[in-house]
Amino acid sequence: MAKKNAVYDESKIKTLSSLEHIRLRTGMYIGRLGDGSNFDDGIYILLKEVIDNSIDEFIMGHGDKIDVIVKGKQIQVRDYGRGIPLGKVIECVSTINTGAKYNDDVFQFSVGLNGVGTKAVNALSSEFKVISYREGKYFGAVFQRGALKEKMEGSNKTEKNGTYMEFIPDEEVFGEYEFNHEYIEQRMWNYACLNSGLSLVFNKQTFVSQRGLYDFLKAEVGDELLYDIGHFKTTHLEYAFTHTQNYGETYFSFVNGQFTSDGGTHQSAFREGILKGVNEFYQKNFSGVDVREGVAGAVSVKLKSPVFESQTKNKLGNTEVRSWIIQEVKSGIVDFLHKNKAVAKKIEDKILHNEKLRKELNVVRKEAKEAAKKISIKIPSLKDCKYHIEDKKKGDNSMIFLTEGQSASGSMVSARDVYTQAIFSLRGKPQNVFNKKRAEIYKNAELYNMMMALGIENDISELRYAKIVIATDADYDGFHIRNLLLTFFLNYFEELVVAGKIFILETPLFRVRNKKETRYCYNLKERNEAMEALASPEVTRFKGLGEISPKEFGQFIGPNIRLIEVNVKSIKTIHDTLSFYMGKNTPERKEYIMEKLI
Repeated sequence: MAKKNAVYDESKIKTLSSLEHIRLRTGMYIGRLGDGSNFDDGIYILLKEVIDNSIDEFIMGHGDKIDVIVKGKQIQVRDYGRGIPLGKVIECVSTINTGAKYNDDVFQFSVGLNGVGTKAVNALSSEFKVISYREGKYFGAVFQRGALKEKMEGSNKTEKNGTYMEFIPDEEVFGEYEFNHEYIEQRMWNYACLNSGLSLVFNKQTFVSQRGLYDFLKAEVGDELLYDIGHFKTTHLEYAFTHTQNYGETYFSFVNGQFTSDGGTHQSAFREGILKGVNEFYQKNFSGVDVREGVAGAVSVKLKSPVFESQTKNKLGNTEVRSWIIQEVKSGIVDFLHKNKAVAKKIEDKILHNEKLRKELNVVRKEAKEAAKKISIKIPSLKDCKYHIEDKKKGDNSMIFLTEGQSASGSMVSARDVYTQAIFSLRGKPQNVFNKKRAEIYKNAELYNMMMALGIENDISELRYAKIVIATDADYDGFHIRNLLLTFFLNYFEELVVAGKIFILETPLFRVRNKKETRYCYNLKERNEAMEALASPEVTRFKGLGEISPKEFGQFIGPNIRLIEVNVKSIKTIHDTLSFYMGKNTPERKEYIMEKLI
């Protein structure tokens, strides 16, 4: 029997209001949803959008303090800027493309979503309240899920000018969530360092910086510096840099206060400016690899018309900024080295040391390459996918799963998307590489094969996948392998972690089912709820990935895949953390484990 076609006529055409569109297509406006366990989850983006408006006021010279209070799921933000013009308060928080961000006389370097930010917050909040105070008068409004419920206005001579916003992210949209106060504290500190002189008070804790990116980088790298941080600041550009003993390069880049985790033209111009400045000062032609190995840097740029590669602004695309950023960074570096002769000597020694190590490493790499060729033309244990990062949009969703053994990867191979999901199977437990020299990882066939699979055996810029996903069993051996892989990345490729490229796959721990329904549960709470909801349930505990059938596995690595991003509070803590958990201090660890067990 032929399938009946749905009627397609005028009645099927829908026009959504802008607020309905935000609720229906949330990802277009705030990126991911999440439950608050990830730094970039939607609930933090809502907070960011409100604070961004207050930051814009500060940038334009109005208000040097922002109060932020988080009580359970309610957020309150009060700034002391000019306050929204009283006659436009409702439009500014509920009508898309309404705001002063389009007026260069009012906002020159806007951080927010250009007329979308607070509207998105309003639409995605179960309750939203705004009050603007201007010259002894106030006007306020209360909304529920974007719909206006109440207006208020009058005189108030005691309140200073500014804007107050209060909201509760809607559980209908976000599901069950919880604010991680550490993530909010990190955002407050970032804001303080990017806006010298601005005070942010979060739950009575004050965040303020007088030296901007100098303070930011100092807090990130701690005392592991080869020399005191170089710092440079103009109206449109600020940067700070130093060298550490760590491997690779680590950068933190910002545009109009927005952290660009994937970098962009401003970050690549900053890197190039460092190289050009160093070579001009020393009158040499050092290679970029040798100059920048061990560099930790932060760069912030203010632009009137930033172009980002996505709505969530992770990567800057403006090409016209390259030349002037390179020039300003170069001249700043040259000036810094002329004024600091002792630092100049340390940098030269570091470059020559890097050059020596690179040449030694190249010999080891060559030997590893030759050995790999003898084993196989193809990379052992890699089931590749069709699209990679270089395939632009098609490769944006590419990922590689690092699994333990063939049994674990068996179900994944059958269930994966062959276009965007690759699988690399480890043979047992990889080597613990903590405190080992870089040459060691090239002598280990398993780790070298993994680097070849990822494309990073020569340079991190050749990474082939948008995401690296650690997918190990939910048992002690699986957790151990996960820790060994994290040690590998944090030890040698910390920039991949800082850039948000490393993830852990969450798979269900339990299957609860009866003849009518099956539920997959990721924790004990979900399992218990499922057992209460289903009559005569049968409970299965998944220990290994190989126990999940290919048919079942498809839904866990499909559109609703659950990934936990690996991030670090600051890079200065990496060495101490690895030293405690992966070093040779077994008695200390044993004592720690016994304490926690009790």
